[in-house]
Amino acid sequence: MGGDHHGEHHHKTVIPDYRIYKVEDAPELVRVQKELAKLGLKDPWLRNEVWRYNRKEFGTPSSKMSAMFSKGFKYGLILFGITTAIETAADFLNPKMPHHGHH
Repeated sequence: MGGDHHGEHHHKTVIPDYRIYKVEDAPELVRVQKELAKLGLKDPWLRNEVWRYNRKEFGTPSSKMSAMFSKGFKYGLILFGITTAIETAADFLNPKMPHHGHH
């Protein structure tokens, strides 16, 4: 009954230490920090966005785009072609009659 966890596998999420993230490691955020400084502003939470710009873990914008096209784009393009061919064949075999007035 309840509380019995035999056979279950639990994956523990490891949360990294916040001190490993430095704005200086993300050139995009350094730029944001400088623009804010020109306005006399500071974003104390900017460090929380550094992980998004970690190129080792998440790649570069161009590698992300390349991955998107290599994963599903070719299959989507093939399915698009098949769908278009089926629609064209269906329209050819069952042409729509034009309606020239109301009867």
